[in-house]
Parts: sequence; C-alpha cells; structure tokens
Amino acid sequence: MAVSLPNGIVLALATAYAANLTVTAASNASEAVLTVTNTLVAGDFFEFTSGWSRANNRVFRVKSPSGTTIVVEGLDTTSTTAFPAGSGAGTIRKINTWTQITQIMGCTSSGGEPQYQTYSFLEQDFDSQIPTTTSAQSVALEIADDPALAGYQALKAVAQSRATTALRATLPAGGFILYNGICAFDETPSLSKGNLMAVKAGIALQGRPVRYAT
Repeated sequence: MAVSLPNGIVLALATAYAANLTVTAASNASEAVLTVTNTLVAGDFFEFTSGWSRANNRVFRVKSPSGTTIVVEGLDTTSTTAFPAGSGAGTIRKINTWTQITQIMGCTSSGGEPQYQTYSFLEQDFDSQIPTTTSAQSVALEIADDPALAGYQALKAVAQSRATTALRATLPAGGFILYNGICAFDETPSLSKGNLMAVKAGIALQGRPVRYAT
C-alpha cells in the first residue's frame, strides 16, 4: 500500500520529432515486436501510429532495439481479438526534444469514465447495463502567466499547429505518464485581485495514456 502527492511532478511537451519510420509488421506478444529499419535506442519515447486502434496514437518506450526490430515496452498484444494478426503495421516517430512546462499551478484530467448501455426485456421488471466504451479524455493545465517561458511558447506553437503532440509527466517517485493529444491554449490571463495571473491550456487526448512505473 502506498500514497503519493503530486508535488514535484515535471511536465514536458514534445517539441521536436524525428522523421517517421515505417513499421512493416507488428507481432502478437506480451510485448509487441515491431519490424522497422530502426534508429532508436533503449529508453527512447516514440509515437505509434498503427492499424491497431488500441495502440494507435499512443506514446510508448523502446525496451529492446535491434537494427530491424524494437520491443515496445508494456504493449501487450497477445489478444488477436483486440489486436488482429497482421494488422498492426504503421509508423513510429521518435521524440527528439522535450520542453518543460514550468510554473504550473494545477493539472487536472477529465473524462475517461466508463459508459454503459441500459436495456430491459418486456418480461422483466428491472433494467440491466453492459459497459460500452469510455468518454473522451482531456488534460487541463493552469500556468502562472509569463510569455517569456519556453513552455509557454511551446504550448502556443503546438496549439496553433493543431498537430497531435506528446505530453510527458515525470513522477517524483519515479515513472512516467505519457499523453498524446491536440493542444488548445488561451493566452488571455486571469485577472483576479490578489491572485496570480494565470493562463490555461488543454490537451484533447487522441489515445489512451501510457504509464510506466520506472
């Protein structure tokens, strides 16, 4: 049993990517093996665009690379129902540069709640439910206003580009949470007497977050 405080979390935005590499095959395994002309090394983070919807638009870490393959840490594709054999090909792009977002006053997530279908048969006097999907998920940031900050400028740039961009949370106890989404940024600061001026940013996730314990 353990409890944690968020104090000390470092958030960083991906601000430079390598060129896309073509993935010609992806295996069904406890950790998927991608066939690719590889230039990545162990520990590199990359965005995976895949024919597998449950892996698509997510950010992963390289575990074991070779010249022609990489093992994707934590991506369990053993279920051929969820990950149909032969359908996982696509592209990867390595994240070359992270820019820290500083002066963060708060970070919250919303969405991701399970959704249900309610049904009942004519002969029944009660309703039943089955789970269907989860709601759209987003991350919201409140940042003390300072346009000179590198993180401020990075958020502004990716919001203007509307490109899908990775966000990395480095946890104080170790480990990472990796998000991937489309950014929005409001440059108009809050103006409340006695309180810090602050701006807001949001990231609409395009795939499920990925978490690594170390």
